[in-house]
Amino acid sequence: MDIHFFKYQGTGNDFIILDNRDNAYSFLDTAQVNFLCNRKFGIGADGLMLLNKHNSYDFEMVYYNADGKEGSMCGNGGRCLVKFAYDSGIKKTTYHFMATDGPHEAEIDLQGIVRLKMKDVQTVKNKTDHFILDTGSPHYVQFVQNLQKLNVKEEGKKIRYSDAFADEGINVNFVETVDDHTIFVRTYERGVENETLSCGTGVTAAALVSAHNENSFNEIDVRTTGGNLSVEFDLSDENQYSNIWLCGPAEFVFKGEIGLE
Repeated sequence: MDIHFFKYQGTGNDFIILDNRDNAYSFLDTAQVNFLCNRKFGIGADGLMLLNKHNSYDFEMVYYNADGKEGSMCGNGGRCLVKFAYDSGIKKTTYHFMATDGPHEAEIDLQGIVRLKMKDVQTVKNKTDHFILDTGSPHYVQFVQNLQKLNVKEEGKKIRYSDAFADEGINVNFVETVDDHTIFVRTYERGVENETLSCGTGVTAAALVSAHNENSFNEIDVRTTGGNLSVEFDLSDENQYSNIWLCGPAEFVFKGEIGLE
């Protein structure tokens, strides 16, 4: 069977997108998704998404990690899927869609920046040298120096497969403070099992624990290897984060067809 696909990227986090509004691709299994995401033998991507119809929302987002398994929320993926929906004729001022972690809202401005509202965060575990929080996907956040020189794949893998996280996995973010309003983030993603150029939920997690205004509005600029993002949010009380928006570019790369046996 021929698969008609679209490729999008958000700050280097790249995704295969399939228009599944007629259920043409609901048959895909773990091995097939893994093949499609393979950079040597398939199309190549950090993940694959289906744009599905939904009775109560503009669309439904179904996300698969590169290993072929259905994943948790992907922030950059969500932004790319919103841009794909717009490019596919679903033109809205404000988008409302369903994802694995619940409903989301999104907007596209005149410069093409996609703003995606993330779920509220009410629990942050502040450990001795790191933070644990869930921004739609579980994240480990550790502040470091000389981040550019860090072997993120090696160090991230140690944490992801440590006794505490081996069973369910966790995304590992290393963060360097640039100034009072800017951070640099590199992420090892579970499911990809490697460093990605950017991770939307990871950037969000890192920004939240970098809050610079107590009990008020915060905006954090985030540098990643793949480009620049920003995260806006309200901090209403200790570890109570709401109105969280992940903002950045989402761009069409190419489209094509590939055969599946």
